[in-house]
Amino acid sequence: MISLTPRAARQVRSMHAELNAPEKRLRVLVESGGCSGFQYGMSFDEVKPEDTQLESEGVSLIIDPTSLAYLNGCSIDFDDGLQGKGFEIRNPNAQSTCGCGKSFS
Repeated sequence: MISLTPRAARQVRSMHAELNAPEKRLRVLVESGGCSGFQYGMSFDEVKPEDTQLESEGVSLIIDPTSLAYLNGCSIDFDDGLQGKGFEIRNPNAQSTCGCGKSFS
């Protein structure tokens, strides 16, 4: 399971409304790269047959099988404070993270 905080859900709904593409869902993924070996990614995309579909705080999420193995149990928050970090993924499966918070191992 992946969960969004209420702040993250509000931000995703706002971004999705601007996109004006109701068939697209929020894709959360893991890619090779970043300073720690893997990096997080998020985009609006159409559902693929192999995707797992979840819902959190009223937001539909899609995750490919490989990414789900790394992201299961994560929570996603949104920080729009003075630091302007944007989305933050808290991953209990990560052994280490880098200072930017966008990559892990």
